[in-house]
Amino acid sequence: MKPQILHLLSDRNVGGVMACTNSLIHSHLSKKFDFLLLTPNEALSKISVLKPDLMIFHDPPSWKVLPLLLRLRFHGRVIIHDHHYSQDFESNNVATRWRFRLVLTIAYRIATHVVAVSSAQRQWMRDCQFITSNNLSVIQQCRVLEEFLALPIKPFSTRLVLGVYGRFSQQKGIDIFIKSMQDLPDLDVDILIGGYGENQELLYQLADGDRRIQFVGKLADVPKFLANCDVVIIPSRWEPWGNVCVEAKAAAKPVIVTNVDGLPEQIKDCGLIAEPNPDSLRDAIAKVVHIYCTSPQTLSNWGNRGREDVRDAWNRYLAEWDQLSERLIEKS
Repeated sequence: MKPQILHLLSDRNVGGVMACTNSLIHSHLSKKFDFLLLTPNEALSKISVLKPDLMIFHDPPSWKVLPLLLRLRFHGRVIIHDHHYSQDFESNNVATRWRFRLVLTIAYRIATHVVAVSSAQRQWMRDCQFITSNNLSVIQQCRVLEEFLALPIKPFSTRLVLGVYGRFSQQKGIDIFIKSMQDLPDLDVDILIGGYGENQELLYQLADGDRRIQFVGKLADVPKFLANCDVVIIPSRWEPWGNVCVEAKAAAKPVIVTNVDGLPEQIKDCGLIAEPNPDSLRDAIAKVVHIYCTSPQTLSNWGNRGREDVRDAWNRYLAEWDQLSERLIEKS
């Protein structure tokens, strides 16, 4: 009988988390492990029947969640896979730092193991002394990338096409990007913005009158969207990892990212890093357009290097989850 691993997630609308989790449970590892995707409450209602070998908890830890975590831990080994919290999340959102850090310390220590999604997030966890290094791993997030890697290299458009996509939320910083473009009214580019979310009306208002900007709505086909872009911009205010960067690199697109959490560690001579404010992002965009005008091969090289950097990322992701899961199950 295959060991059973439960993936526990309440909100199925978290795009990046769902993409990675679905990719994992439908991967070749399903021949080795019996994966189930449930909400934490569904898991608890069936726990005596299921008797899982391992539970991977994807929801953000909170005071409300602690009793749930304790009940799950009573029934077996629990990994907290933290996609949510990071140093820049804390800087942007947390008013009472000691209380926030206390709940994370309690939650992480209830768990058998914690998996961070980036080296930056792991370092923040270590610096805050949330958990001992022995019970902390980093597995850089990934999803199946075949469709992205298969995209043909796109000749640059007559006018550079800048692409931005993601949830229209405070976190993703698309408002920062639009404000940066307001300072570059004469920059002759086209702009594609994909996504939806609670800040939609704000973004539409900010972009009103800028004929360069086209909102394309919710993206049913991300590779198709990227096929139409020349450069991808990721202007997040916080980002424990940033799946968009992996996808853009796999599609061989040069990237501009903000200097937050897990984004800078993904830039290995394949783009530029800006601070998460309109002035810094404006300068980075102007620099990329200048490079396009004077040395377009540089942008092509960035795209190619980015693609090569993530070509084997999916296999690494599976191998690391395989090794960790096997190790923890053997200890049970």
